[in-house]
Amino acid sequence: MKDWMRVAGIKSSEITDEQLFRQRRTIIQASMAAGMTGFIGSQAYAKELPGPIKKWDSNATDALTNEETATTYNNFYELGTDKGDPVKHADKLVTEPWSVVVDGECNAPGKFTFEDILKPHAIEERIYRLRCVEAWSMVIPWNGFPLADLLKRFQPNGNAKYVAFETINDDNLPGMSSRVLDWPYREGLRLDEAMHPLTLMAVGMYGNVIPNQNGAPMRLVVPWKYGYKSIKSIVRITFTEKQPATSWNMSAPHEYGFYSNVNPDVSHPRWSQAKERRLAGDISGLAALFAKKIDSQFMNGYGEEVAELYADMDLTKFF
Repeated sequence: MKDWMRVAGIKSSEITDEQLFRQRRTIIQASMAAGMTGFIGSQAYAKELPGPIKKWDSNATDALTNEETATTYNNFYELGTDKGDPVKHADKLVTEPWSVVVDGECNAPGKFTFEDILKPHAIEERIYRLRCVEAWSMVIPWNGFPLADLLKRFQPNGNAKYVAFETINDDNLPGMSSRVLDWPYREGLRLDEAMHPLTLMAVGMYGNVIPNQNGAPMRLVVPWKYGYKSIKSIVRITFTEKQPATSWNMSAPHEYGFYSNVNPDVSHPRWSQAKERRLAGDISGLAALFAKKIDSQFMNGYGEEVAELYADMDLTKFF
């Protein structure tokens, strides 16, 4: 595990050395490999900060998914609908510069650069399962910070009951020409779900900057929900009073509910969710397609931590 760095100081818009600007992520990775934390600006330099990087290892006994599998077999429909399309077309996603608009029911809205978003946060490593609705799952070491820490900075007001997110909407991405979804990709959480300590804003995986095909430069990881709730390449965060529209619920409301919690007792209309194919350990490549199925766990195994969020709710109705 490589230590993560904090990013602070000069914004990317203020960097005058274009070559250095284009190599920012390479510099970040070099700093991590050296076990340093520091600042990136118009001149690169490192400054140590006190304290170790916090690690969450409650799921450390689960065998990790092979990094090659996790970065080459995934969904990112803006880059194509085949599982191999995201890595194939990853270079089409331009992540520098990057900005995020924050608006809605909050007292501190604005437009923030990626550096603005990262600046106050210490990076953590958390090993989380991520479950796909098509009945396969992975165990990935994510690097990021609690989403709650970010949302509090924007000061949601008393009308904020939900948080809505949007993915980049760029006609240059090869998947955007398809009509599989109504673009841009949208997702949302109830505010208490978004504020839960398990909900992570990820900026990396396997100790490295997150690859484009996995949702660079920033994505959600909500480990007790199906993977499509963990929206990638976020460009907008909106606090709302009413439940926001979400892409898969808009596309097929009888198949995909707003909550999308992993529940083996609630089948998808076209297949059972009682089993899953765990892509972990030494499994990689085509062998992943034939991995042995295991029993799916309620709330993806995080039931004890999140069950209170859904007390007295009918989880077959609010699926």
